[in-house]
Amino acid sequence: MKVNKHLFRALAQFWNPAYSCFTFGKVDLVPTVKEYMALLWCSRIQVDRAYSKAVNVPTLLKKLMNITRMMEQWVTARIKQKGDSKCIP
Repeated sequence: MKVNKHLFRALAQFWNPAYSCFTFGKVDLVPTVKEYMALLWCSRIQVDRAYSKAVNVPTLLKKLMNITRMMEQWVTARIKQKGDSKCIP
């Protein structure tokens, strides 16, 4: 999937990691499950899972290592295949 780097950087400025939401002034916004489905082009999604469509696993692995701040072995052991996507339950 092609990502617009400028748009992504703009959104990242408003991401509030403490609350896992976007904060615009005094307004907090969180994408709904339907919005996540549209963003990830995923027809089936479960609310208790984190999804990512990855072209190659090492890139997904490195991203998850950065997000979770865990070692490669920990992340590798938890990546599961869910249909045509990979996820960490």
